[in-house]
Amino acid sequence: MTWTIRPPRAEDQEMLAEIYLSVRRETFVWVDPGKFHREDFAAHTNGETVFVCAHADGSVAGFLSLWPEDDFIHMLYLRPEFQGQGAGTALLHALPEWPQHRYRLKCLVKNRRAKAFYLSHGFHVTGNGASPEGDYEELSFFPV
Repeated sequence: MTWTIRPPRAEDQEMLAEIYLSVRRETFVWVDPGKFHREDFAAHTNGETVFVCAHADGSVAGFLSLWPEDDFIHMLYLRPEFQGQGAGTALLHALPEWPQHRYRLKCLVKNRRAKAFYLSHGFHVTGNGASPEGDYEELSFFPV
C-alpha cells in the first residue's frame, strides 16, 4: 500500500484528535477512559513536529509526533483499520535522517503490540520507568 507522509493541515486537527482519543481508549484498557479527552491531542503535541500518514484515498490513517530537540518520538497512533498495513513503518521512515539517526521513545509495558512493532523495526530496550498510565520501557533506535 502506498502512503503519503505530510505535515498536518488545519482540516486534519479534528481527525487527529479523534484518532488520539479513540486509539488511547481502545488500547489502554487498564486506564480509566474518562482520563482521556479530545483536547489532549493539541495539548500533548504542542511544540512537536507532527507527521500525518494519509491513505491513497486521502483519508488520514494516523500520525507520529516528534520532539526534535531530544530525537524523541512522543506518539505514533494509527486508526485500527490501517494497523498492520505499513502505515507505521512509513511514518518511521519519514523521520529526518532515518535510519542514520538515533531516536528514542517510551512504550507502556502493557502495550505489547506497540513494543513488538518497535522491536521489529530495530529499537532496543534501554531503560524503564513509571508514568500515570503505567510502567514503561524506553526504547532506542541506533543508526545502522
